[in-house]
Parts: sequence; structure tokens; C-alpha cells
Amino acid sequence: MLDHKALARYLIALADDELILGHRNSEWTGHAPILEEDIAFANLALDEIGHSRLWYELAADLLGEDRARFPDRQVFLRPAEEFRNLQLVELPRGDWAFSMLRQYLFDVFEQHRLAGLSESTQASLAEVAARIRTEEIYHLRHTRAWVTRLGLGTEESNRRMQAALDALWPYARGLGGALPGEAGLPAGVVPDSAALYEAWLAEVSAFLAEAGLTIQPGSPDLQSPISRADHSSDFAALIEEMQSVARLDPEATW
Repeated sequence: MLDHKALARYLIALADDELILGHRNSEWTGHAPILEEDIAFANLALDEIGHSRLWYELAADLLGEDRARFPDRQVFLRPAEEFRNLQLVELPRGDWAFSMLRQYLFDVFEQHRLAGLSESTQASLAEVAARIRTEEIYHLRHTRAWVTRLGLGTEESNRRMQAALDALWPYARGLGGALPGEAGLPAGVVPDSAALYEAWLAEVSAFLAEAGLTIQPGSPDLQSPISRADHSSDFAALIEEMQSVARLDPEATW
């Protein structure tokens, strides 16, 4: 029998990843290196936030909550310590190389996860995953192009990309950790995160080498993944900023 609460916890963690990454990406609005990219990356950020809402709504259905109000309560009224997003997505935006590489690493893993979720025995989950996957294909094409452009560009762009990879790689092991609720779900409902990680690692390792980048010896250790309950020192400030307006009047109707 499907444990609805376990699946809801899983979906909320997925939503948290999309929300926080979308928020970090939105910080580039008005600051991207070229006008076309300013528009493109702002739209990408909106996509991520829109996808988070789809996951929150599906979790609401499973919990018997009001799907119109549940997402806002999750986003604007939860304390920072209750979020279950990856540390990878909450790190400050850094420079353009950092943001592009982070998005690429996340996008590749998400494509593998969405492919598995699209075949879920839970029909509503499979439907949402297939919908999101179609849009995320564009994200991955976009960031792959930037990683190649910067990795194989100038000496300076390669240096920045390599610095970004060195900084982000230790956080990548969080991708392969089991999501909240995952262990309590029957086979076929969601894909195994550890198996997805192995496929992700093979794909990104080959692509990064083609882009002129070097992964430092020793891949992230899946035996000690970063817990989603642990957050970086910058996370509380991110949540405070994101929730500041809504908390002025928590009962307001927007």
C-alpha cells in the first residue's frame, strides 16, 4: 500500500530544490552578462519556481490539503530549518560560471530522475514528471552550451569554470542521497537515487572532460551524503528575504 505521507515528503523535497534554485537564479535578473541571457535565465528561474508549485500541489493532494494554499504556506511560512532542499542549490549565486555549472549539474540529475518518475506506477506522479521533463530539456541544452562555451573559451573563462567545479563538486554528493520518504515507498513509485547518481556521474564526467574541465581526484562519497536537514550559513538569510513580504501579513490573500 502506498504511504501518502512518505510520498508527500519526497515531493516536498523535490519542490524545495526547484524553489530555492529558482530563487538563486532570479538574483541574476538585471545582472546577466548579455541582455538576451538576462531574459532567458529569468525565464528559466520562473520555470523552476513553477515546477516547484506543481510538486507542492501534488503533495497537497496526497495529504488532503488545499492545493491553492498549501504551496504558499510551504514557501512563505515554513521556518528555514524545515526546508529539505540540497545545499547545492542554496549556495550564493557566485559568478556566471558558478551559476551555469550548478544549473548544469542539477539539470543532468533532474533529467535522470524525471525519466524514472515518468514511469512511476503512481499515475498522477508520472503525469507531472513527464510535463516537467519536457520543459527541463531546454534548461539542460541551455546550460550545456554555456559550460562548453566557457570551458573551451578563453584562459580566463576556463579558469573560472574550473574554480566553479572545484567549489561545487563536494556538494554534488548530495544528489545521490535518498530523499525524505524515499525508503518507505514501494518499488516502482520513485527511482532509486543512488542508481541515478551513478548514471549522472558517468554522464557529467565525460561531458566536463570534453569541456576542458578536470574533476579533482575522488568522487563525492555516497556513504556520507550531505543531509537535506543541514543547511549552509547563507540559507537563513535567503529564507528571510524570500519570506519577508508574506510574513508582514500571513493571512493576506494575494
